[in-house]
Amino acid sequence: MWVGRRSSISQNEIRLLSAIADIAANAIYRSTLHEQTQKDAAELANAYETTLEGWARALELREQETAGHSKRVVKYSVELAKAMGFGPQDLINIQRGARLHDIGKMGIPDKILLKKGPLSEKEWQVMRKHPIYAHNLLSQIPYLIPALDIPYYHHERWDGTGYPNGLKEYDIPIAARIFSVVDVWDALSSDRPYRKAWSEEEVLLYLKEQAGRQFDPEVVATFLKILENKKDSEINDLKTL
Repeated sequence: MWVGRRSSISQNEIRLLSAIADIAANAIYRSTLHEQTQKDAAELANAYETTLEGWARALELREQETAGHSKRVVKYSVELAKAMGFGPQDLINIQRGARLHDIGKMGIPDKILLKKGPLSEKEWQVMRKHPIYAHNLLSQIPYLIPALDIPYYHHERWDGTGYPNGLKEYDIPIAARIFSVVDVWDALSSDRPYRKAWSEEEVLLYLKEQAGRQFDPEVVATFLKILENKKDSEINDLKTL
């Protein structure tokens, strides 16, 4: 800071100017520190998200999952949640939970997870533990606790016949109710080693039939509306070509 004038500067004025300089220096330091903290936080958040993507990809490779399944269910779960009024932070948790929905399958033995034929009842008992494994893993990571609803509850059913807790209707967290519709839609629409993909008509009919049984009817209705709007948009795009 530079100050000058024709008359002399008194000691009191010098002390005042020194105090102003100290305040300015402190403000500049705090601003620089804040910018660095924000940069560090952004880099850390990016590292977290990259790690989650790596976990999801590793599970896809191990399970020999249909290519792109994880990305599709994340995309449509977020879109459906947005249509149902979720806010920005909730959408982040939906995204993380959808990405890690089957992370508990890391604890399932290969001979069960990769079995080509139908599972025995004993094997199903082991398979149904994967949401519990997911809860045990993710609940130890503080920033992922808000994203736990999908990995832990997405196999619960609207009529109470799901697992691991047999929750019913609105006792099932809304994030899990949203994801379960998207997950089943994508699974049935994709080829699997043990069956061919269903037709679009068959998948949509299944979702409608299971509304009020397996799925929350309101979630199904909203999702069907999203799919219908997308189809109309694609048709209009083709007409303009």
